[in-house]
Amino acid sequence: MTVTSTTEHTEYAEHTGQAEYAEGGRDREARPQEAEKTRQAAEAPGEGTAVRAGADAAAAGGAWDDGLIARRAAAAVAATGRQAGAGLPAPYDGGTASGVGDADLAARLDALRELTGLSRPRVDAAALAEAGRVLDDAAARGRLSRRHTVVALAGATGSGKSTLFNTLAGVTISDTGVRRPTTSAALACSWTDGAAGLLDRLEIPGRLRRRPVQGPDGPGAFDGLVLIDLPDHDSAAVEHRAQVDRVLAHVDAVIWVVDPEKYGDALLHERYLRPLAGHAEVTFVVLNQVDRLPEDATDQVLDDLRRLLDEDGIALGEHGEPGATVLALSALTGEGVGELRDCLGQLTSERRAAARRIGADLDAAAERLRPVYVPTGRVGLSEEAREQFADRLAEAVGATAAGQAAERAWRRNAGRACGTPWLRLWRWYEARRAPRTTERPPGETHEEETTTARQRVEQAVRLVADEAAGGLPAPWADAVREAAGRGADGLPEALDGLAAPESVPARPPRPGWWPVAVLAQVAMTLLQVVGGIWLLGQVLGVCAPDLLPPVLLMLAGIAGGPCVEYGSRLAARGPARRYGADAERALRDAAAGCGRARVLDPVAAELLRYREVREQYARVLDPVGGGSSQGRAGGAPALGGSFARGPAGGRSGGRMAELSTTGR
Repeated sequence: MTVTSTTEHTEYAEHTGQAEYAEGGRDREARPQEAEKTRQAAEAPGEGTAVRAGADAAAAGGAWDDGLIARRAAAAVAATGRQAGAGLPAPYDGGTASGVGDADLAARLDALRELTGLSRPRVDAAALAEAGRVLDDAAARGRLSRRHTVVALAGATGSGKSTLFNTLAGVTISDTGVRRPTTSAALACSWTDGAAGLLDRLEIPGRLRRRPVQGPDGPGAFDGLVLIDLPDHDSAAVEHRAQVDRVLAHVDAVIWVVDPEKYGDALLHERYLRPLAGHAEVTFVVLNQVDRLPEDATDQVLDDLRRLLDEDGIALGEHGEPGATVLALSALTGEGVGELRDCLGQLTSERRAAARRIGADLDAAAERLRPVYVPTGRVGLSEEAREQFADRLAEAVGATAAGQAAERAWRRNAGRACGTPWLRLWRWYEARRAPRTTERPPGETHEEETTTARQRVEQAVRLVADEAAGGLPAPWADAVREAAGRGADGLPEALDGLAAPESVPARPPRPGWWPVAVLAQVAMTLLQVVGGIWLLGQVLGVCAPDLLPPVLLMLAGIAGGPCVEYGSRLAARGPARRYGADAERALRDAAAGCGRARVLDPVAAELLRYREVREQYARVLDPVGGGSSQGRAGGAPALGGSFARGPAGGRSGGRMAELSTTGR
């Protein structure tokens, strides 16, 4: 930070106004002392950690902070009542800019800082470089004088900008002539003291700093004006063009001086005016040398110039609307210079040019970040996608087959408990005497099943990741797929653990009617035994001969046993199906829980992070309506508000509408 003493502008030459004002020896000696005082004031108790952090950041070059530091800075601002988070010691002076108040501008800067901090792990540093530059410039400009307005005079070779510079200053400061280029270095003229820090930022040396001749009333309407005469932007010298680009990046406003011959130069429109179309409110386009035109031709050239500016996307400040100011004048004869003086006086007295410039830079940075944060479609995982993911995992672990096996096991147990003893004995005998069938090696079968299950799991993860990443910008879609891929690494092994034999219930439960069926089966068997013994006794002559009773008993037992077994099977169908369904559901829920913990939860975390950065991006576009309410159903902020300008002239309501309607 450069601190300027009050004696900085005391060493002038004679009042001709042509001598330069430079930093005196006393200023050079006082600067280190005042800088040390500023550092001590920043470290004094009661200023808060955010103020000290801002001083440290300034000493380190004004680098922007991450989201955590921004939140701490916001807390410090709430506690101390000072704007320290964005490197702005206090709000900009002077009302509103472009309909955006100073508090809104500070809120937008805070939102951009929070946005970059949250996005760093996911978004490429090159995409965030422009946002970082805007934050650095805003912090650097906020630490310097807010009383002054820095205006640059830019133009092509022979446009007459140096002549206009001298006319505005009221004295010959910048050299003019037919030799090209005439202006080889940026020249500064300040109407009031205290602008040394701003000129140091523009790297204009003290030998190139001038003061105009002032009347008895002082600077008047130009109080706080700092005028910069730039080299030709189309100069053959590369260092001249580089100097123009460097200074234009840091001034508060710019006056483009064009002449009737070069006002349509493609280099001017394509390299400067069109890319800076969003800076219309801090842009003046002056048609110089109108004294060379016939009276009826001036209006025609002005109309054609306005047409070209409209094609560049520059909003024109006509009929009281905000936008660029287009004037026609002659710096040589003084025609129309008074109107330009009035416009500069109004711009300077309002002291809003710096805030307008930063707001325009914010708009440009937000437009460049638009592909990184604005979704192209619906964002998030639907309930249908989650259910399909659970179904695929259940298929991979064989939940349906496990349920069917559990159902068969229940029925088999019911048959063993309620079947006739003779039929069970016969089945046992048949099973013993039947030859064993040749089967594939169990290891080979298990390996094939494992491979198939792993492929199914990988396919399920891939499909759910594609569903979650659909509609997301590229960095966040990649982050979602990466999170799903990390969770899928150990998912097949975890699912194999769920399908292990110890995870399956050992024995099916027995219903209450089983003892009754067993007793009935025992009774039928006893009837057969009693009937058979009775009949054998008659054959041996032990019992009185009467064949009908023992035969009836035996027939009742023989017929009753299968009837009891058949009835038990009918009664076991419902419980067996429920038991199989419960077993399938348990395995399905276990597989879904495993997939949710390893895949869906990390994916949801990435989607929540994207939602947070999208809300911060909405606040960068509109600090009032961008984050006022949130769409809870789809995770998208309900963004309100609209803007009057089109996409090339500033913030656009269309961008806000797209951000609010997509991703719901």
